[in-house]
Amino acid sequence: MTKVKRHYDASKRRQQARARRLAVVLAARDLFERDGFRPTTIAAIAAHAGVSAESIYKGFGTKAALAKAVFDLVIAGDDAPVPVAERPAMQWVRDEPDVRRKITMHAEGLAQRQARSARVQILIRDGRHVDDSLAPIWAKLNAEGLAGMTMLGRHLLQTGQLRDGIGLGEVRDVLWNYLAIDSYERLVLTRGWPLERYSRWLTHAITRALCP
Repeated sequence: MTKVKRHYDASKRRQQARARRLAVVLAARDLFERDGFRPTTIAAIAAHAGVSAESIYKGFGTKAALAKAVFDLVIAGDDAPVPVAERPAMQWVRDEPDVRRKITMHAEGLAQRQARSARVQILIRDGRHVDDSLAPIWAKLNAEGLAGMTMLGRHLLQTGQLRDGIGLGEVRDVLWNYLAIDSYERLVLTRGWPLERYSRWLTHAITRALCP
């Protein structure tokens, strides 16, 4: 009898690996938010996720790198391998012809992303003062944010609808300033502003800074 070779389908294995990775990141998010960064051990995360500690070290390397993975998940809202800049919401901003409406759409999306990511951002921001491993993670978050706001700032400038004399550096820095989690922390978490009010404030502040 002639043996028929079976076609190996790697898609199921990839799906399983992705599911295990997501379980680890969600477990880390839960424990980081509940207990903090330093008290949370890789062993505890592994137990919570139902995997081995060794597999976490193999997949992420360090606990700090896992914190970055948590941030990437919550800022996007899911684990789809698509950067935030390439998602439909950002394409809608690019497709909108009116710059004021672009700013409104950006502010609304930013408020939603900050609401999802505030806890882990604050954990990384404050944790770097007591755990050196978080310092490069915080620096990377800032660098990524600055790069993203540079791209958005260039796009807004290309509309020709911003105020006269404003350059890319100023547009980028204004956008990057409001990207910081500090304003969300003060106004929403501390002062109790509803997210809709915060979103309107962001829109007004950015529009006044950039538009004629």
